[in-house]
Amino acid sequence: MHVESARPSLDRGKPALAVRLLGPFAVVRDGVRAELPASRKLRALLAYLALAPHPVGRARLCELLWDVPNDPRGELRWCLSKLRAVLDEPGHRRVETQDDTVALRLDGCFVDALEVSAAAAQGIASLDAERLRSLSELFAGDFLDGLELDRSPFFESWLIAQRRRFQSSHAAVLEHLVAAVPPGSEAAAAGLDRWVELAPFDGRAHLALLTHLAGRGAIGAAEQHLTATAQLFQSDGLDFGPVRAAWQALRDKPAEDRPAEDRPSDRPSDRPSVDRPAVDRLAAQPAGIAASPPSPAPAGVEPSHASLAVMPFVETAGPCGTRGGIADGLTHDIITRLAKLRDFFVIARGSVFALAEKNIAPQEAGRQLNVDYVATGTVGTVAGRVIIAVELIEVRTARIVWAESFERRADDLFGVLDDIGNAIVSSISAEIETVERNRAMLKAPNSLNAWEAYHRGLWHMYRFTQPENELAQHFFGVATALDPTFARAHAGLSFTHWQSAFQRWGDRDHESALAYETAGHSLLVDEQNPAAHWAMGRALWLRGEQDGSLFELERAVELSPNFALGHYALSFVHSQSGDPQAAIGSSDHSRHLSPFDPLLFGMLGARAMSHVRLGQFEEAAEWALKAAARPNAHAIILAIAAHCLALAGRLDEAHNFAAALRKALPDYRADDFIGTFRFEADAEALFRQGAKRIGLN
Repeated sequence: MHVESARPSLDRGKPALAVRLLGPFAVVRDGVRAELPASRKLRALLAYLALAPHPVGRARLCELLWDVPNDPRGELRWCLSKLRAVLDEPGHRRVETQDDTVALRLDGCFVDALEVSAAAAQGIASLDAERLRSLSELFAGDFLDGLELDRSPFFESWLIAQRRRFQSSHAAVLEHLVAAVPPGSEAAAAGLDRWVELAPFDGRAHLALLTHLAGRGAIGAAEQHLTATAQLFQSDGLDFGPVRAAWQALRDKPAEDRPAEDRPSDRPSDRPSVDRPAVDRLAAQPAGIAASPPSPAPAGVEPSHASLAVMPFVETAGPCGTRGGIADGLTHDIITRLAKLRDFFVIARGSVFALAEKNIAPQEAGRQLNVDYVATGTVGTVAGRVIIAVELIEVRTARIVWAESFERRADDLFGVLDDIGNAIVSSISAEIETVERNRAMLKAPNSLNAWEAYHRGLWHMYRFTQPENELAQHFFGVATALDPTFARAHAGLSFTHWQSAFQRWGDRDHESALAYETAGHSLLVDEQNPAAHWAMGRALWLRGEQDGSLFELERAVELSPNFALGHYALSFVHSQSGDPQAAIGSSDHSRHLSPFDPLLFGMLGARAMSHVRLGQFEEAAEWALKAAARPNAHAIILAIAAHCLALAGRLDEAHNFAAALRKALPDYRADDFIGTFRFEADAEALFRQGAKRIGLN
């Protein structure tokens, strides 16, 4: 495994051992290049293990690198023995094998690709000029430059993905380096030239270079560059209009208003090396996609909302890097499901497929579409198994937000793809929400737009305390005031009133009425939004209208089968007075869709109450304990655990939870517990029996 904390930075001197993957492959020990056997697969194996976040199975390595040789495991053992000879040190084994897995220990070793990956994870935009300059010097060429393997489609697919990832990181480093160094400097000029060379179809790179040239008074050189770039774009069928329009606006400015690159200053605010607003407006679009004049975002994208492009997944079977078949079908399915969630703006299928047809790399496509996130993936089948790898990338920083590999038996191919598609859609939605929520928390409260205020509200809402709930209510109110058409913000506001009623933080009838009213606003704004129907279903449950509640919740999951909270809410209602078996199924499905959901304690708690109604008290106790172990579980979850444990006869544990509950709510009684929910008579009798055993009656 990698020991990240022990990895040397660029500023700590030269480590004894260095591995160079960005450019020609090299292993350097004490400044001397190590001699390696003339084996391309040996180099490929080292690179793959170096970047692998976890130990890798031998079977996976054999599938990756060998095209059914006579003895793939024998060849793998030979490669590992040669790697040990190069990497291992006295008393320090870097090549580790355990059971049937292989891993590299890279503590104290410098690996250029890992250094770039760590910087991207930290956020390239947060780095200073010196760090950016050091990183840019690491890029001596493509990842594993010149290394190709014949008849190894899985490795070739991985290699293509890594090259695109590091090219995108390189472009992001150059973009921020240009903005960080003194304008007009040689470093700025060199960075701009390299950025344009690396991303020839990125309109922002070209506009930054044009701005640089205009600032130096080189209008003729800028016009020559503009003409050549226009021909390049047109030869590839891309729309050059946004770049041309931005340049005309810049050229028409009075000279004194242009970026003053000949006047360096120590104050960042006095160093406008590029026309940043114009750069940020660019979204060069390919032919066939509706073009629009320069604007803060492409037509149809709300400036305050996050946006995502899901690029066509690539088939690894057959010719390397091909598209079509199940890969295209899976891509289309994921785009459709994400759009149904209505969490953020999703670029239409036609646009992303048009870009892919021109072999534009995913991260470059994200820049051209001016989206915040890009999802990419590969699909392969081998030995009766389906293997799908997915990455979610933040476009501006080239940071990998989420990556996962799914491997299933292909007995029922379409069922497997449906299951994996569910996991991909739910994970992408959850990861984007987490990133946006954390970003909103770092902004000043009075500077938030509607989207940011909504996510700031989510951050407070998921703390499940009365003060945090009030803060959440405030920020959801800000979001709806800034954007009255923001359906999810109205649904969030309904949720806070629902919590106030459910937890008795306010008058239950009054808060129930407000939950119903704000859910109604959400539905009026967007009848097709699953969150609006979810909010209404919960509000109707508060009012005792179970049939109406179930109708709205079923509508929510009908609109978006991947809406985890809709499945959870169905489980919650059925666990008390509906079908307990259906409640268990909905609980499990909600957890499958969103295994790290902030409301996971509720999903587990609903399952526990369902087992009580089925007379399965030991199972109820185990699920209730899991619910109570969640870090944000509130007092009502502790009450569920106390009652379930008491019914299971685990009285010592039940008394402990009852004591914790009484500490938080000194006057808590069985009537409070029963009054919180809407149990059928038999379920109510069971829970009262449990309360009596631990003195809560």
